[in-house]
Amino acid sequence: MTEGPEAKGLSLSRRASLGAGGALVLGGLLAGCTGRSDRSANGTNGSTDSGTRATDSATDSTTPGGAGGSYSVSMAPMGEVTFDGVPKRIFTRLTHLAGMAFALGRGTDVTAMHSPEYYDALWNQFTPRLDGVSVDWSGLYSSWNPSKEQLYELDNDVHLADPAGVASLHGWTTDDLDEIRTNVGPWFGNYYSDRHATPPDEWADEYRYYGLWEMFEKVAQVFGENARYEALASVHTRLRETIADGLPPSGRRPTATMALPRDLDEIYVYKVTTPGFLTAHTRPLGPAEAFGGDVASGDTVDVEGLLEADPDVLFGLGGMHPETDMRRVRRRLREDPVGKRLSAVENDRVYAQGARYQGPILNLFQLEMTAKQLYPDQFGEWPRYTKGPYPELPADEQLFDRERVADVVNGSFRR
Repeated sequence: MTEGPEAKGLSLSRRASLGAGGALVLGGLLAGCTGRSDRSANGTNGSTDSGTRATDSATDSTTPGGAGGSYSVSMAPMGEVTFDGVPKRIFTRLTHLAGMAFALGRGTDVTAMHSPEYYDALWNQFTPRLDGVSVDWSGLYSSWNPSKEQLYELDNDVHLADPAGVASLHGWTTDDLDEIRTNVGPWFGNYYSDRHATPPDEWADEYRYYGLWEMFEKVAQVFGENARYEALASVHTRLRETIADGLPPSGRRPTATMALPRDLDEIYVYKVTTPGFLTAHTRPLGPAEAFGGDVASGDTVDVEGLLEADPDVLFGLGGMHPETDMRRVRRRLREDPVGKRLSAVENDRVYAQGARYQGPILNLFQLEMTAKQLYPDQFGEWPRYTKGPYPELPADEQLFDRERVADVVNGSFRR
């Protein structure tokens, strides 16, 4: 898709300014955001996904949405970004930021995102478990490689995208970034925290890495939704505590890896222990990564290479997408003379997963799902998933409070 929704109204962030300072799934899933390796990952700061506050300063000269004045939020690599009104129209490039807008009750204000048809279908595999929560991203502008002209047409109040990431795209210059920031709306995002990869040289000095929930806190401040953030962060903290209390000793944990192959001769593998928010649903669970240092997250192997690593558990990225046939995925592995020898296949531990570029809501579901897939004796058996929405678990087998999450997204919660 090349056309986005028609821009309407005057952008609030015309006056906002910077301050001084994947379609391929295990044989059918969207490959999406592959192509970078984490071999040379480095940066100025590390991060966690603990839900604790980020250490960057974030100052409000007035409460967002309050009467008069402006407010500022600081996040690398942009530095301090000043807003003189709460943004209404929202551009996103990657779905971890679209998912943050969704979690803050602003999903319908998103005008652009990467592969909207694909991720609309995937997100709506989870929303049925949240009473009264829905999202419709179908028909939005597909923004993986946005054009400057389209950003003018969309006329967004804020661009939830990393300017360092956009700068690496063909056809974009620093002058282009400044032009959009000045004439349309500011940039606010962080991309290279996904795998702690190295940003472009001109951005390296001011770059730092954030956990998923650290970044979510920053985005919540942009929209004046601190209370929503705090409520969801509390759910996340309780879930993490539940998981930490139930984890088996490290010596009794299985090996695992995530996979996204085009076919059995070209299998994208993503390590479950790589730093960054793409593993915000696997690292807290402490599995052992099946692949060694000779394979980086995002590399490809063939089925023989997968057998050499021989994970006890194989996570199929995008396996919960409606167009993915998990029966076919498992059958292809079982019928392959090499694939059938995989421990994960022999022990029936090939599991569907959702998205790596997850927002906070998907992170809650995927932490619960992955805990059950890795440690059924500790957290309860994961239903054998073949298709359809996220399984409806009995209340006593749920690891987090769906009603509380739904109320927060809908804005009907008590602080």
